[in-house]
Amino acid sequence: MGPEGNVIVRAENTDDAEERSSIHSIHEAAFGCQDEADLVDRLRTEGLVLVSLVAETQERIVGHILFSRMSIETTGGSVSAAALAPMAVLPEHQRRGIGGQLIRHALDLLRGRGERIVIVVGHPDYYPRFGFSSEKTRSLESPFPHEAFMAMELSPGALDGVRGKVSYPAAFGL
Repeated sequence: MGPEGNVIVRAENTDDAEERSSIHSIHEAAFGCQDEADLVDRLRTEGLVLVSLVAETQERIVGHILFSRMSIETTGGSVSAAALAPMAVLPEHQRRGIGGQLIRHALDLLRGRGERIVIVVGHPDYYPRFGFSSEKTRSLESPFPHEAFMAMELSPGALDGVRGKVSYPAAFGL
């Protein structure tokens, strides 16, 4: 499949129940279960959403990405970070660059808002193309496999000297 033409990436309209329902359905279709869709709902309820974007093509929402507040607990205190989770694109629209557009747009927004660190648990062959690296998490303790646990510095050097345990919101159930 080639690149998806005329994709619009925009902020989620949180007041639109139909849009929230579409987002829920996208996560169910992409992951084959309700876990990630329910995670989106819990993060909204807890008020921890930093960025929530949708991708539209032909006036239909086909993708969604969400970032929430998390932290790294160090001996010197808490270091703020953003968690990329979840991201989904409808299966029939995958492998066309829509996920990449969502990621790049969201990272630009986060950088513009002064966020310094983003953490993702994801496919080690996919996320590094956007600048994520498992090497950046070598000093961070997490319950995830090393190769899938990655970070990106939106501000160069943001993780220098940071050692500690990652702390996700309760919505993640960790």
